[in-house]
Amino acid sequence: MPRVVVDVMPKPEILDPQGKAVLGALPRLGFGGVTDVRQGKRFELEVAGEVTPEVLAEVEKMAETLLSNPVIENYTVRVEQDA
Repeated sequence: MPRVVVDVMPKPEILDPQGKAVLGALPRLGFGGVTDVRQGKRFELEVAGEVTPEVLAEVEKMAETLLSNPVIENYTVRVEQDA
C-alpha cells in the first residue's frame, strides 16, 4: 500500500524547548559534536490505490488544516517508496 509521509517542523524563528532539552542532554550522555537540535513530528499515511496529484493535494490540505499549525510550523509532503 502506498505511503505518504508528512514531516512537520517548527519554523526556524520559533523557539523549540524540546529540541533544546535534547541538545543539553546529549553531552551529559557522552555524545558530542551536535550544535543544534530541532524536534518535529512525522505522520505516515497509507493510502488506498495509487498516489495521484489529487491524493497529494488532499494530503497537503490535511497537513495545512490538521497535522500542522501553519503559523508556527512548516511541513513537507513526500511519497515513501516501498523498502
